Amino acid sequence: MKHFGLAALLAAAAAVHAQPAVWVSSEKDNAIAVVDAASLAVQATVPTCKRPRHMQLLPGGRQLLVACGESHAADLIDVQTRQSIRRVPLGDDPEAFDLSPDGRTLYVTNEDEGALGFVDLATGKTLKSVPVGKEPEGVKVSADGRTVYVTSEVANLVHVIDVATAKVVHNVKVGKRPRRMALTPDGAELWVTNELDASVSVVSTRDHAVTHTIRFALPGARSQDITPVGIVMTRDGKRAFVGLGRANHVAFIDVAQRKVTHTVLAGKRVWNVALDRAEARLYVVNGLSDDMTVIDVAGGKALKTVAVGRVPYQALVVE
Repeated sequence: MKHFGLAALLAAAAAVHAQPAVWVSSEKDNAIAVVDAASLAVQATVPTCKRPRHMQLLPGGRQLLVACGESHAADLIDVQTRQSIRRVPLGDDPEAFDLSPDGRTLYVTNEDEGALGFVDLATGKTLKSVPVGKEPEGVKVSADGRTVYVTSEVANLVHVIDVATAKVVHNVKVGKRPRRMALTPDGAELWVTNELDASVSVVSTRDHAVTHTIRFALPGARSQDITPVGIVMTRDGKRAFVGLGRANHVAFIDVAQRKVTHTVLAGKRVWNVALDRAEARLYVVNGLSDDMTVIDVAGGKALKTVAVGRVPYQALVVE
């Protein structure tokens, strides 16, 4: 009976940790806040490496990887136990990363080096390093794993990198200070946020040409205060959501029409955005108000604001 009781307690603990939650990295706290998706209350704080920023789940959803700029590494965390498993070296000042479809290779931008590193996740060894423009940030891998897209904030370019040869095969001129990207579900378009251009560039992945530029405007807001960074797209590719930075709003976009349908006020300096699996809620990280705004997608309105630590960077939904 004692053994059964212990097993029951362990199962219950695992079930609690398996409940849907939103993990939010906090740059100044060197920690990740875990917000219960039902109550929208912080239920735990997970210590991690220095200046945690970009996060991603590994295939299977049981482990989470967070890049820490000041530790020059990523922390691999078990989602259920909320414990660090090991550190993965990522080179100097890792900015962002993406994973190969099989989850074996990390593609990480190293801002100080002006390069994209290919890192073996199992060994932590840098396999290759591809020079790109100054201050690389956003990284996006194509669904087939053959191509990696990288934004250069200084060069105002998206670099198209062939994985097999580890070479830049195209440079696409976009708006000023490109930051993050989203691919349409069919892989035909790459949407790129331009922080200092108040716009999104729509790039054809077939011929690497900019086909459309979507510009943002808000009543009473100066263009220079509209600084888009985070972007996420629905699975059907019909809608996109863009965080407008210092404008403190999120833009809802009709993808087919290339048109902003409406905007929602969030916190100060809207940074990164994330959708839950049902695509019913949008989680918006606000870097200057140290909180996260939860938005009802269907109703197009904010539901709640949750304090999540000092200088939050990214929200990641774990379900």
